[in-house]
Amino acid sequence: MKSYLLPAALLTLAACTTARAQDHPERRKRHYDAQARTYYRGPFRFSAGAGVALYNGDLTQSLGNQLPGPSFSLGVLYPVHPHWTVGGEATYFQMGSTDYLPERNLAFRGRNGTGTLFVRFEPLRDGAYYAAPRPAPTALVKPYLKLGIGLALYSPKSYNGTVRPDDNTQFLRPERGDYPALALVAPVGAGVTVRLTHRLNATAEAAYYFTTTDQLDDISPAAGRSTSSLNDGYGLVELKLEYSPWSR
Repeated sequence: MKSYLLPAALLTLAACTTARAQDHPERRKRHYDAQARTYYRGPFRFSAGAGVALYNGDLTQSLGNQLPGPSFSLGVLYPVHPHWTVGGEATYFQMGSTDYLPERNLAFRGRNGTGTLFVRFEPLRDGAYYAAPRPAPTALVKPYLKLGIGLALYSPKSYNGTVRPDDNTQFLRPERGDYPALALVAPVGAGVTVRLTHRLNATAEAAYYFTTTDQLDDISPAAGRSTSSLNDGYGLVELKLEYSPWSR
């Protein structure tokens, strides 16, 4: 699918750099920060995560309307500076909601996929990035901020009801005939990484995804089902493992 092309390309690039990443750090190219401290870029880290997806749109006004769904992600990260990491990620997630207006009696279920590129800013100094002698100790816990851009491939189904759909649910006629459809997304989030070993990290992350569509829920003013013209959005809360085959 188109939304996964960018993360797939990044994963391929990471595999092609194995020979360089296996070199001892002293053989890699050195870089210098604003205080002339020597640091190394990389190595690549691969991530896998799972969590929950929450919807924000025409139907919901509280957590009581949510029909949360699972999310699963695969990604690759590359530190380019002691405070900056770039990466790419592919995510599959399901979400849904019932209607906060009982008289409207609408609900939906959406199964979606995204491909994103992002940058992470880590404010704490981590001595593991610097050449020996290290000016700071290795950081065991590192908070970060995240900002990105990407594509979402979304495929919603709306229906009348107040519970999750099952095999007997009669879905409404879709508002548009080209589902799954594409939209731009812009994730903004924060997280914290805990160093478990020299090669393995655990990460907890929460991000909100702004989108360019009002039809993540198949409900918009175009079909007279809603009066809101605001675009829909969603949030992901995930736990991830980050692994590098090569120690720093």
